[in-house]
Amino acid sequence: MRGGLPVAVRGQAIGLLGGSFDPAHEGHAHITREALKRFGLSRVWWLVSPGNPLKPEGPAPMDARIARARAVLRGDPRVVVTGIEARLGTRYTAQTLAALRRLYPGVRFVWLMGADNLAQLHLWKDWDRIMRTVPVGVFARPGTRLAARGSRAAEEYARFRLPAPAAKLLSRRRAPVWCFVDVPMSGQSSSAIRARGEWRR
Repeated sequence: MRGGLPVAVRGQAIGLLGGSFDPAHEGHAHITREALKRFGLSRVWWLVSPGNPLKPEGPAPMDARIARARAVLRGDPRVVVTGIEARLGTRYTAQTLAALRRLYPGVRFVWLMGADNLAQLHLWKDWDRIMRTVPVGVFARPGTRLAARGSRAAEEYARFRLPAPAAKLLSRRRAPVWCFVDVPMSGQSSSAIRARGEWRR
């Protein structure tokens, strides 16, 4: 970190995994390791958001969520946990991406998401701008493959889909481009962990 911001240099390929991480769990770590391998990324940044505009309830305190996320990663030097959105004052993904591209010229960002998020991407503010700003890497999650592949975003950007065998080229392609990768997924979810009482707010 430098001045509270992650360090990145021109030419690096950095995956961005956003979310409330309320709480972070092994499933997040699993898709991060897969992203590093499948998409040929230098680093992945976990963007711990102040809150999710699509969720009615606020998350646990930011400091607690960041501490838990770092514990889950067990010191993996390839992954940076950051609350940069709170620092930037951005509320929506499209705003965050615009700010990061201004702050880090020449860095090749890739937005990472689960297939469940692709299925509802058209509900996100300025979702079309997200698709046209950075490459997008999508991971299959249990029970969401069909919904994601038939989603509005997938249909409207079908001709920009990069075949899974070419996934390592994703960060080098100019947006719009996206790649859907099927991997063995963890069934863990933050909501299930909260429901079991394993995560105290």
